[in-house]
Amino acid sequence: MELARQALVEDGAAADSLLTVSIYRRRKIIRLSLDGAHSAGRRGSHWYSEHQALARLLSQAVGVTVHSYVYDPQEYEEVMAFGRGQHVGGERLLYDEVELPECLDGEFDDEAFARMQARWPLGHLAWVYGVERDLLLELHRVPTTRLKLNGTESEPPLEHLLRGIAA
Repeated sequence: MELARQALVEDGAAADSLLTVSIYRRRKIIRLSLDGAHSAGRRGSHWYSEHQALARLLSQAVGVTVHSYVYDPQEYEEVMAFGRGQHVGGERLLYDEVELPECLDGEFDDEAFARMQARWPLGHLAWVYGVERDLLLELHRVPTTRLKLNGTESEPPLEHLLRGIAA
């Protein structure tokens, strides 16, 4: 929680922001996001592209690689990786720059498109985690807990939510 508060300050987000925690226990995937007025709507996805303090701080404090991703279904998808507090990799794909293959039979079906998306940044990240790309895109819909970061409430404690995840 303290790292999330520090990230709020570094990223210039409002103090009344929330830490949203979504956990996919089957693959031990934890989605953390700083949610508030800054992250609402399409503009919010763009905010996350430029504000990576939480991922950077977590990677340094916990000693693991932290992946951060942004998905704007109309414009782009981006994955960034942080290790030991440093940006260590990532990729951005602008959808208007994607070249669809020319098919001999003139058909490019949904299955072929899904195989193509599997090679895009979110598809590769899904492969790293051992899940489908669609799961990453819907991760914000799994059971979610919102924790206030302004120091007034912390129920349930974050440690309780993460019990059994760390290995």
